[in-house]
Amino acid sequence: MAGLALGSPLAELRGGAESNPDVGLLYDINGLAKDAPHWFDRAMEFVGEFGIVLGMALVMLGAWWSVRKRPADAPAAVAGLVWAPLAAGLALLANIPIRDFVQRPRPFKDHQGLEVLVDGKNDFSFVSDHATLTMALAAGIFMASRKYGLAAIGLALLEGFCRVYMGVHYPTDVIGGFALGTAVALLLAPLAMMLLTPLMRAIGGSRAAWVVHAAPRRGAPEGAAGESARPPLPEPRRSGRDEDLAA
Repeated sequence: MAGLALGSPLAELRGGAESNPDVGLLYDINGLAKDAPHWFDRAMEFVGEFGIVLGMALVMLGAWWSVRKRPADAPAAVAGLVWAPLAAGLALLANIPIRDFVQRPRPFKDHQGLEVLVDGKNDFSFVSDHATLTMALAAGIFMASRKYGLAAIGLALLEGFCRVYMGVHYPTDVIGGFALGTAVALLLAPLAMMLLTPLMRAIGGSRAAWVVHAAPRRGAPEGAAGESARPPLPEPRRSGRDEDLAA
C-alpha cells in the first residue's frame, strides 16, 4: 500500500492481511484516502453518505420523464419506477435481521491503520445499507428503462467503492448489499408489477394522467396522451352506378 514504510507496524498489519482477500482489498482501497488531498476525502465522504443517493433520485426523475412518452407501455414502466423505492425499503428492512444475526463489527474496530472518514458508525457492518439501497433502486430503474438503469447501476457501484474507501465497510459488506438489493427488487417484482401496473393504468385515465402519460405536443393528433391517433379510415369506393347518379 502506498505510503507505508517497509518494516513499519502498519506495513506488517497490511502484510498479514494478504491471506484474507477481503481485508487486503479493504486496505488497498482505503489506503487511497491516506494519500489523497483533504478536500478530496471530504468530497468522497459527502458523495458516499448523501451525494449518490441524491444522484439516484435525479436518475429516477429523468427515467420517469422519459418513460411517460412511451406510446404503449408507459403504465408498466412508471409502475417499475414506483416499485424501485418500495423495493429499496423492503431490502433495508430485510437487512435488519441479517445484521443482527451476523453481528460483524465495523472494519476499523478489528483492523488498525485504517483512514476512517465518517465518525459514529458503531452499528454492525454486514451488509451495507447504502449498497443495498442503491442497488435495489438501480434494479427497479433498470426494469423501467435500460438506459437510465445502467446509469443507476454505475452509481450503485460507485457507492460501494465509496463505502470501502471511507473505511466503514469491508468489500464483502458491499457485495452482500448488492446481492440483497438485487434479489429483493427482482424476486418480488412480478407480484409488485401485478399490483402496480393496473393502478398506474387507472391513474392514467384520471385527472392525474400526467403522472403516467406525457402531455401531447402542440400540433400532435388528438387522442390519449402518449398515444398516437388512429389513422383515418379509407372512404368506401363508389360503384359505377352511384357515380352516374351523382353526376
